[in-house]
Amino acid sequence: MARRRQLYEGKAKILFEGPEPGTLVQYFKDDATAGNGTKKGIITGKGVLNNRISEYLMLRLAEVGIPNHFVRRLNMREQLIREVEIIPLEIVVRNVAAGSICTRLGIPEGTRLPRSIIEYYYKNDALGDPIVAEEHITAFGWANTMDMDDIVAMTLRTNDFLTGLFLGVGITLVDFKLEFGRLWEGEDMRVVLADEISPDNCRLWDAKTNEKMDKDRFRRDLGRVEEAYQEVAKRLGILPEAGMRDMKGPELMQ
Repeated sequence: MARRRQLYEGKAKILFEGPEPGTLVQYFKDDATAGNGTKKGIITGKGVLNNRISEYLMLRLAEVGIPNHFVRRLNMREQLIREVEIIPLEIVVRNVAAGSICTRLGIPEGTRLPRSIIEYYYKNDALGDPIVAEEHITAFGWANTMDMDDIVAMTLRTNDFLTGLFLGVGITLVDFKLEFGRLWEGEDMRVVLADEISPDNCRLWDAKTNEKMDKDRFRRDLGRVEEAYQEVAKRLGILPEAGMRDMKGPELMQ
């Protein structure tokens, strides 16, 4: 079968032309990066697990009224998504101090924050995805005030829902990153959740032991990275068909 036309390749995913207008196929890779791409490696089976985990979480979020770009999973490594105009921002929600906030503000890792904090980062690899304020976002036209109102409201609802969902399976949602896009339907536009939600862009700790169950195990050379991703999937009740077998590659849907 003919291969699909590739439109974009990122650090963890590849986007292909979709089978219908206004759709894309999102392919999940096993590639892992850290330190803005300075550290690279492979986490065996990561793409399969992230595909299933993100599918599950996007469907659950849609059930509670948070719109997103997910349509359906196509196979072990691919999902059909709606094509959106990505807003060039990474929205980071922090519930517990970890990562860069500890370095920037001198807060000990593991400190529970007084309230959930939302941070904005400008998506630009060449600049290292710098932290920005809402003033920068609206002044430079990356998003307008109505977009930001929608983004903040959906972000807070997503945090509330995911915090409870993960706590129910014994996992603390320490922090996570979201991306949003503009979905055009004729002349109408709405902002929807995009990208993925997985251990690649969430910090997930065991609620009892604080053991890390996310990409920090790769970043910090803690080992047992694959096992951590599998444990998250196991607790969510997600078991890929045919185990962890790999896919040969994306092919055209007939």
